[in-house]
Amino acid sequence: MLTTQAGNNSMIYTLPSLVDGLSVSASYSPQGSNDESSSAFAGTYTGVEGLSVSYGVGTNNSTAGTASDADVTTMKASYAYGPITVAYSDHEFDSNTATRDQDVESMSISYTVSDELSITYGTEDFSTGEASTVDAEYSKISVAYT
Repeated sequence: MLTTQAGNNSMIYTLPSLVDGLSVSASYSPQGSNDESSSAFAGTYTGVEGLSVSYGVGTNNSTAGTASDADVTTMKASYAYGPITVAYSDHEFDSNTATRDQDVESMSISYTVSDELSITYGTEDFSTGEASTVDAEYSKISVAYT
C-alpha cells in the first residue's frame, strides 16, 4: 500500500490454523473525525505439500472521499515440486485518483541444481493509472551459488 492509516484504535486479529494449512487474518481501523474506516482480511492455504496460496483484500481510507482512498487486492501462489518452484503474484491498488492506481503482476520459475546452485527466471509487469504514462516490464535471470 502506498499509505496506511495508523492509530491507537486499530485492531488486528490472526486466527490460529482453522483446518490443516488454512490461516486467516483481519484488521480494522475505525473512523476518526472526518475519516472513513479502513479494513482488510487475508487467507493463506498451505495444506498441500509444496503449495502456498494467499489472497487478501482491503480498503485504505482517510478523509472521506479524498484521493488517498483506495481498494487493494493481492493474490499469490507458489508450488514447489522436487527441484522446481513456480510462483505467480498479482497486486492491484485502485485509488480514487486514476494516476495513483497500480497493478503489479509477477511470475518466476526456479530450478535448484544442487544444494549450492540454483537458477531463477522471472518477469514483472508494473502499470499505473490510465492518466499516467509510467509502465514498466522487467525480466531477470539469476544464478546463485552458496
